[in-house]
Amino acid sequence: MIRLTWVQPEDLVGHELRQAAEDGRDVRKLAARWHAAGGHDAPPRAGASEPGAARLRGLAEELLDELAAIPSPLPEPSDLPGIIAACPAWPAPRQGGVAVDPARVLGAWLGRAAGCVLGKPVEKIPRQGIREIAEATGNWPIRGWFTAEGLPGDVARRWPWNRRSAVNSLAENIDGIPEDDDLNYPLLALSLLERHGRGFTTEDVARLWLDELPAGRTFTAERVAYRNLLDGVEPPATATYRNPFREWIGALIRADVYGWVNPGDPAAAAEHAWRDARLTHTANGIYGAMFAAAMCAASMVAGSAEEVVRAGLSVVPEGSRLHEAVRLAVADAAGEDDFERVVDRLHERHGALHWVHTINNAALVAATLIHGRGDFTATIAGAVAGGWDTDSAGATAGAVAGALNGGVPERWRMRDSLASSLTGFDGVGLAELAARTQEMMTS
Repeated sequence: MIRLTWVQPEDLVGHELRQAAEDGRDVRKLAARWHAAGGHDAPPRAGASEPGAARLRGLAEELLDELAAIPSPLPEPSDLPGIIAACPAWPAPRQGGVAVDPARVLGAWLGRAAGCVLGKPVEKIPRQGIREIAEATGNWPIRGWFTAEGLPGDVARRWPWNRRSAVNSLAENIDGIPEDDDLNYPLLALSLLERHGRGFTTEDVARLWLDELPAGRTFTAERVAYRNLLDGVEPPATATYRNPFREWIGALIRADVYGWVNPGDPAAAAEHAWRDARLTHTANGIYGAMFAAAMCAASMVAGSAEEVVRAGLSVVPEGSRLHEAVRLAVADAAGEDDFERVVDRLHERHGALHWVHTINNAALVAATLIHGRGDFTATIAGAVAGGWDTDSAGATAGAVAGALNGGVPERWRMRDSLASSLTGFDGVGLAELAARTQEMMTS
């Protein structure tokens, strides 16, 4: 029996119950029905339960639909006019063009790749394990790629590498830039803009996915939305139909290019990100994408990380959980010299969230950008050492820091060849992608 991760109804109910607890819905009666039938809570890291859980599928489908009918009482809109109205500091549109140093564009691509690859082998390893691995190999504070060389056997057994990533993202085996969803999605966004221009629609995003994105390269909210598309569900219902992952990090990792092609225009970047994100996400899941896009737009012209994060926060509704989380993270990072204590506070506030949720990871990215004070290595190291979605947080933080610095230190550069299962992109160089990105700024 195939246990396909992230889409089986019996595996989704526990996640939806946790989502309900986060967005303020009272679902105690439905939870009791689920648990009385032997249903399980959401697993902390896995995407599928044991085959025997399939006996609960009928009840699971019924409960998922009943849960979806209960509205959240929180003031967190998903429609663009509602989002803009909830952002008192929504930025004014940029007037006229702006000159962008090509080094910043290439730096953004280089930084995204470096941060992603640094985090790949330790994805799913908690914060404690990441530190133990790094210390055991003389790499703490983190200042270079992870390595298995010299790693004691007991540490390796206690904290096994991400099995899919360790083969191509450790210091001893990196040869070019390995494939990753955190790098495939920027390629798709660039393709989208090249095919459809700035007027692209959410439906264009959906069609591009069906044409070019292998279903097996999607996860969590993206996999559910892909399934929904194949079932004939149309956007934006693709984001809500039996999709408990709609506030997780997937939309945030798709947003960088929308910022890069709108330099100095966080509002336009955020609107582009909204059109993409609503295919798969709602509320804070959408805000995370808009936050990342606005930061990336600012990073093309800004002089500091503080300016970048302010731009990101300007497009996030002030009454939202994401805005509060980022605001507190920024305050902690600005007032605390020891970044480990900053991360302690983040885990105290957000430790109950799934490790690939938007809120905790966005707060971590903001904190490491502020605390890193422009130091590229410190910035991506902080994002990875935080112990949540290591490659995604590393990629987003790296993209911003790489742009601000107009490049990355030599130690973080890889052979200029990106592996990808997307048509026409396997082996593409980041220099070529940067040039194509710059072309889209004026298209």
